Amino acid sequence: MAATTYTRAAIAGAIDHSVLQPQLTREDARAAILAGRELGAASCCVRPSDVQLAAELLAGSATAVSTVIGFPHGSTTTEVKVLEARQAVAAGALELDLVLNVARLRSGDLEYVQRDIAAVVAECAARPGAFVKVILECAYLDDAQKVAGCKAAEAAGAAFVKTSTGFAMGLPEGKAAGATVPDLRLMRASVSPKVRVKAAGGVRTLDAMLAVLGAGATRVGATATKAILAEFDARAPGGTLEVPLAAAGDAAAAAAAPTNAY
Repeated sequence: MAATTYTRAAIAGAIDHSVLQPQLTREDARAAILAGRELGAASCCVRPSDVQLAAELLAGSATAVSTVIGFPHGSTTTEVKVLEARQAVAAGALELDLVLNVARLRSGDLEYVQRDIAAVVAECAARPGAFVKVILECAYLDDAQKVAGCKAAEAAGAAFVKTSTGFAMGLPEGKAAGATVPDLRLMRASVSPKVRVKAAGGVRTLDAMLAVLGAGATRVGATATKAILAEFDARAPGGTLEVPLAAAGDAAAAAAAPTNAY
């Protein structure tokens, strides 16, 4: 049976360790950033006001500084998003998770959506290695809008499309605010291979992580990085984990309706 093999480093290196909760104190944020570094996360995704702190704490490590733009609603003006991006990059962020203008996307104003994203992408161009991940906030969109948002993001030069902020509110009962396997598969099919896909919201277990990776994600936003890696260590004491494709499908079904937030 065909299988995918994962190492601990590969799992850790696919995680953007989230440090975005509004209630975190400065010391809470410091501890979480240091934990992300120690665990080998791809990045620590921090609040804009914590970018300079993260840059100091992550200097010299393989863990990048990422932050959010237009978070969590995407409804700030393009000019404000550009200013946020400029300040974030100047303070040391390399990865910008930008919330597209959800209302404009739902209204069918794709020209505005693409222009809004492109302005932030252009702001990153002055910083070598900086790039943009576009958050669709899938919980508010139908499938046609998700596809349109993905295509607008790619046309605007985004490096990633991303499912969610993890903070969507006011949803109908049973509606998932975070990443779902069907959304990830749809997004993967909606962009070219040069654009990557990020899952965010509700991925708190190793099985959920494997499910979203199996559905096409190459990055995952999570606060539960330590718990996910502890599960990996318990399940794969030899350092590698082979996941049969059929088992990955079962995990995907189990992870298809995550709870709210990271």
